[in-house]
Amino acid sequence: MTAAPTQRRISLTERTPRSDAQAIIAGLTPPPQFAQASFENYRPDADYPSQAEAVTILTEFADAWGVQRSGGFFGRKKKAPTVQPGIYLDGGFGVGKTHLLASLWHRAPGPRKYFGTFIEYTSLVGALGYQQAVQALTGATLICIDEFELDDPGDTMLMTRLLGELVASGTRIAATSNTPPGALGEGRFAAADFLREIQAMSAHFRTLRIDGTDYRRRAVSGSCIVTDPANFDTALTAGLPVDAEVSDDTFDALLNHLQTVHPSRYAGLITGLSRLGIRDVHELTDQTRALQIVAFIDRVYDAQVPIVASGIALDQIFGDGMLEGGYRKKYQRAISRMIALTHAATPAE
Repeated sequence: MTAAPTQRRISLTERTPRSDAQAIIAGLTPPPQFAQASFENYRPDADYPSQAEAVTILTEFADAWGVQRSGGFFGRKKKAPTVQPGIYLDGGFGVGKTHLLASLWHRAPGPRKYFGTFIEYTSLVGALGYQQAVQALTGATLICIDEFELDDPGDTMLMTRLLGELVASGTRIAATSNTPPGALGEGRFAAADFLREIQAMSAHFRTLRIDGTDYRRRAVSGSCIVTDPANFDTALTAGLPVDAEVSDDTFDALLNHLQTVHPSRYAGLITGLSRLGIRDVHELTDQTRALQIVAFIDRVYDAQVPIVASGIALDQIFGDGMLEGGYRKKYQRAISRMIALTHAATPAE
């Protein structure tokens, strides 16, 4: 008798994704879940007027590209309105900043425009070298930077130079962050020592504050779902087609493997997965590992891969006062996303 086909189960430790500079550039587009994002399908919360205001301002920012330069009875050129070269969306997690950033990318004229996370741009510089990265990005109409964070002085100097050169060449910049540009780096390194660089970078942006509550928590309340180890195998494949691929790793095995893969390549670890399995989850006290998990969860969320996990709840992993430290907003964003992803792995009854 032929055995019934089952889903393919792999370990993420078997994957070591590689990417060159051209692959990074080719991948600088919005994640799949925002492939159809637009200002029209963004749903502002009526209780927070700043959300609707952001749509209006971003639409004007995008439409300024299309201003007619000529007109009048004597053919005189019409002066285009003065538009600051950058726009910066500051707000808490879950208020739709990435949706708005992707909407701007879709609306902006092409053919060359880029959308990526902060770490993808710094990785591009690492792969190409600074001057070659500037050359590769020069000529773009728009560069969108999601999850803008300055975690060390080197990143501060690098992004100040890069954005300055690109703005000077005519490129517009749009960014999102959970931190106002003037406060980037606070609680993480001696930001005061690099104040001039941070202020120079901030000068490129018009800052929009977007208030609101986490839309994921409005849709899904409570904590991360924890799967009983006795039911783990069943939960990992429940409701999936027979040709689906799932991963199955212990938390420690995943943590150890993440240390061997650059965060810019984390997306390659989960390519093609229908569900992510993590066994024996436990509290973290090492900040480096905690930040690696945050970067990994960001990519899992972009790909919308549901998570099945056993051990302690994933929203309880950040220990040792991490939620009170300089990276608390990053951890809170990861918690919000992990709650949504563990609920997504539970078939609706």
